Amino acid sequence: MLLIQNGRIVDPVTGTDAILDVLIDDNRIVKVAEKISPDMISGDVGVIDASGLVVAPGLVDTHVHFRDPGFTYKEDILTGAEAAARGGFTTVVCMANTKPAVDNPETLSYIQEKAKQAKIRVLQTATVSKGLKGQELVDMDGLAGLGAVGFTDDGIPVMDEQLLTTAMEKARELGVPISLHEEDPAFVYQAGVNQGAVSEKLKYGGASHTAEDVMVARDCMIALATRASVCIQHISSAYSVEMVRLAKRLGADVHAEATPHHFTLTEDAVLQYGTNARMNPPVRTEADRQKIIEGLQDGTIDMIVTDHAPHSEEEKARPLADAPSGITGLETSLALGIHSLVKPGYLTLMQLLTCMSKNPAEFYHLTPGSVVEGAAADLVIFGQYEKWTVRKEEFASKASNSPFIGWELPGRIHYTIYQGKIVYQG
Repeated sequence: MLLIQNGRIVDPVTGTDAILDVLIDDNRIVKVAEKISPDMISGDVGVIDASGLVVAPGLVDTHVHFRDPGFTYKEDILTGAEAAARGGFTTVVCMANTKPAVDNPETLSYIQEKAKQAKIRVLQTATVSKGLKGQELVDMDGLAGLGAVGFTDDGIPVMDEQLLTTAMEKARELGVPISLHEEDPAFVYQAGVNQGAVSEKLKYGGASHTAEDVMVARDCMIALATRASVCIQHISSAYSVEMVRLAKRLGADVHAEATPHHFTLTEDAVLQYGTNARMNPPVRTEADRQKIIEGLQDGTIDMIVTDHAPHSEEEKARPLADAPSGITGLETSLALGIHSLVKPGYLTLMQLLTCMSKNPAEFYHLTPGSVVEGAAADLVIFGQYEKWTVRKEEFASKASNSPFIGWELPGRIHYTIYQGKIVYQG
């Protein structure tokens, strides 16, 4: 048994925000009360004094890249799970652009078997198209039947409207979501940097916000027509936020993700952090950043995800035009949410946790975590404004390609608990 005493329970499922004790037996929460003392419990019990700390449902990240199979020098399922646990996550959903891609039962089965050894719950999507080529649909029935929790060609846009419409119709029939990377290559002159003042300064072609906007507009309307449950991934453009808002108002089952880097940084970060601020879609202007925050405030954007994208130091050391896009994100996500959204007063802590646990779980038809009797004992315990410094050598991930190294951030994580076991203690 494990007893957590005096913690501030913040539960977005029940709306609870109160100082309570929590008793865990095996993998379940068995009692939540104002006072539970160890002498009230028969048998051995470990005690965590959570005085001054927040106790919340474990975080859920529905957009990570664990690079396994094919690129395990960057990350693998087990190291990715370690990084997730260190970041307070108890469930993650992996994208399908591995090598080979998750477009077949064998690759899906390999990942699922290896995931059984992970510290946390690791779920897997499958691709929309075979080989991520955008030409032929995968066997969506078969892959969903084997446990793929959704479909995405993340990293590559699905350009064929007919193929995408068929995929959305099938996803709706199967009752699984479909998630879309929205960048039309016609408007991407050089990837990873916003086309604007910074790209001009660097004499770098850049990626226009139009690349995202035209795809989001198209796909929101296809979602409306097919009634599929669709996610606009890692939204970066102010205009795209407005289109998602319109689609929701029209009745489409459209959702949107924001990443911590898109609501924290602007295009100027490329000048300071170089390739560690290169990402697809790129971080854009302050006006875009503010519109993303507005989208989070009114629920237009309902999920915060990391797009955890580990790369080796050698790869990120290449010139800007040749380096891969993406940053690691699992170990800094909660802290950046508090730093960029809660501390300035844009969101309450409850709203932040809704976007980081309840809503992502519900999008993937998972039971959202809750701090109630009978619920799974998947929890994160953290100091909301307790400062810590992001240090490269302390990352659990194999990679450290982050612009946030050296930043002092709030939200130090003390414990991550999965199925009643402490999987991270810091």
